Amino acid sequence: MSKIDSLFSTQLDKIADFSFDENVASVFPDMISRSIPGYPLMIENIGRIARQYAQANSVIYDLGCATGTGTLSMAKHIEQSNCQIVGIDNSEAMVHQCQQYINQYHHQCPVKIEHADITQYPYQSNTSIVLMNFTLQFLAPEDRQAMLQSIYDALLPGGVLILSEKIQHTSVIGDELLINLHHQFKSDNGYSDLEISQKRTALENVMLTDTYTTHESRLTGIGFSDVVQWFSCFNFMSLVAIK
Repeated sequence: MSKIDSLFSTQLDKIADFSFDENVASVFPDMISRSIPGYPLMIENIGRIARQYAQANSVIYDLGCATGTGTLSMAKHIEQSNCQIVGIDNSEAMVHQCQQYINQYHHQCPVKIEHADITQYPYQSNTSIVLMNFTLQFLAPEDRQAMLQSIYDALLPGGVLILSEKIQHTSVIGDELLINLHHQFKSDNGYSDLEISQKRTALENVMLTDTYTTHESRLTGIGFSDVVQWFSCFNFMSLVAIK
């Protein structure tokens, strides 16, 4: 059972870079629901998008699957025959939590969870959907183009990438507005100013965000025929890129 997130509730002498270790994995469901506006709505609709775009006899990947909420949403909604979902994460603690979560549910679409590096993984060429739910932002900026290219190359015609990210606004004033709204959202969900500040410091070197325009131009440059932003709240968005 998920614990309440209090990882940054006391004053820390030194704030280490954020990592998806056992401490984070144990509180992750609470952390994510209190930190990302509209997260439950996003997860439910990721399943609906998967139902629309899943192709028979194909593989569906959840890259950076964390505790498996996106994986399970897709498994619940997919109706096409002979599909398999593969969830991948490079955190052993997350994979352990995810497998326990997956084992609690029965679903028609089979699910496999793997501990692996998504930048080195051999993706199958019969892929119809790839989900990256707040994952790309944790890759080094210089690795993002190659990661997305490998996804594009693996996708079948008509396949999709579902990409959710925290984003920057193009102007300083606009970015400050969205950041302040997000901090107020976290405060309203019970996080103290100390928690918000310390977590932001922990993330500043490991979560490097792009603008929506950067995401869109990178995806169309790779070859995706259309990029559709289907969700947006404050500085969080999700899009579908169609091959």
